[in-house]
Amino acid sequence: MTTEITQLTVEELASLMKKAAGVTVDPHDLASRADAPFADFGLDSLGLLGIVGELENRYGRPLPTDAERCKSPRAFLDLVNGALTTGA
Repeated sequence: MTTEITQLTVEELASLMKKAAGVTVDPHDLASRADAPFADFGLDSLGLLGIVGELENRYGRPLPTDAERCKSPRAFLDLVNGALTTGA
Protein backbone atom coordinates (compact mmCIF):
# COMPACT_ATOMS: atom_id res chain seq x y z
CA MET A 1 0.00 0.00 0.00
CA THR A 2 1.37 3.37 -0.93
CA THR A 3 0.45 6.64 0.68
CA GLU A 4 0.88 10.17 -0.56
CA ILE A 5 4.25 11.41 0.59
CA THR A 6 4.13 13.81 3.48
CA GLN A 7 6.40 14.77 6.32
CA LEU A 8 6.66 12.41 9.27
CA THR A 9 5.72 14.33 12.41
CA VAL A 10 6.74 13.86 16.02
CA GLU A 11 3.17 12.79 16.77
CA GLU A 12 3.31 10.10 14.09
CA LEU A 13 6.69 8.93 15.35
CA ALA A 14 5.28 8.61 18.88
CA SER A 15 2.37 6.61 17.48
CA LEU A 16 4.73 4.36 15.52
CA MET A 17 6.84 3.80 18.63
CA LYS A 18 3.71 2.50 20.37
CA LYS A 19 2.50 0.43 17.40
CA ALA A 20 5.79 -1.09 16.26
CA ALA A 21 7.70 -1.34 19.54
CA GLY A 22 5.15 -1.11 22.34
CA VAL A 23 6.83 2.02 23.71
CA THR A 24 4.45 4.73 24.91
CA VAL A 25 5.91 8.22 24.61
CA ASP A 26 4.18 11.57 24.99
CA PRO A 27 4.66 13.43 21.68
CA HIS A 28 5.38 16.68 23.56
CA ASP A 29 8.13 14.94 25.55
CA LEU A 30 9.53 13.48 22.35
CA ALA A 31 9.54 16.92 20.72
CA SER A 32 11.11 18.66 23.70
CA ARG A 33 13.88 16.05 23.96
CA ALA A 34 14.33 15.38 20.24
CA ASP A 35 18.11 15.13 20.55
CA ALA A 36 17.99 12.60 23.41
CA PRO A 37 18.95 9.03 22.49
CA PHE A 38 16.08 6.71 21.59
CA ALA A 39 17.23 4.53 24.51
CA ASP A 40 16.15 7.32 26.90
CA PHE A 41 12.59 6.73 25.66
CA GLY A 42 12.87 2.95 25.98
CA LEU A 43 13.27 2.28 22.26
CA ASP A 44 15.97 -0.17 21.22
CA SER A 45 17.39 -0.99 17.78
CA LEU A 46 14.81 -3.71 17.12
CA GLY A 47 12.02 -1.29 17.91
CA LEU A 48 13.49 1.25 15.52
CA LEU A 49 13.77 -1.45 12.86
CA GLY A 50 10.05 -2.14 13.34
CA ILE A 51 9.29 1.55 12.83
CA VAL A 52 11.37 1.59 9.64
CA GLY A 53 9.42 -1.45 8.39
CA GLU A 54 6.09 0.23 9.14
CA LEU A 55 7.15 3.34 7.23
CA GLU A 56 8.44 1.32 4.28
CA ASN A 57 5.09 -0.45 4.08
CA ARG A 58 3.24 2.86 4.39
CA TYR A 59 5.16 4.58 1.61
CA GLY A 60 5.76 1.52 -0.57
CA ARG A 61 9.50 2.03 -0.86
CA PRO A 62 12.64 1.44 1.17
CA LEU A 63 14.08 4.06 3.47
CA PRO A 64 17.81 4.75 3.58
CA THR A 65 19.73 2.01 5.42
CA ASP A 66 20.94 4.64 7.89
CA ALA A 67 17.36 5.08 9.17
CA GLU A 68 17.60 2.06 11.43
CA ARG A 69 20.86 3.36 12.91
CA CYS A 70 19.63 6.82 13.91
CA LYS A 71 20.32 7.56 17.55
CA SER A 72 17.74 10.27 18.27
CA PRO A 73 14.24 11.27 17.20
CA ARG A 74 15.54 14.42 15.50
CA ALA A 75 18.12 12.49 13.47
CA PHE A 76 15.48 9.94 12.47
CA LEU A 77 12.90 12.56 11.47
CA ASP A 78 15.49 14.56 9.52
CA LEU A 79 16.70 11.49 7.63
CA VAL A 80 13.23 10.07 6.90
CA ASN A 81 11.71 13.41 5.90
CA GLY A 82 14.71 14.19 3.70
CA ALA A 83 14.32 10.83 1.96
CA LEU A 84 10.58 11.30 1.50
CA THR A 85 11.07 14.78 0.08
CA THR A 86 13.86 13.87 -2.34
CA GLY A 87 12.72 10.36 -3.11
CA ALA A 88 16.17 9.05 -2.16
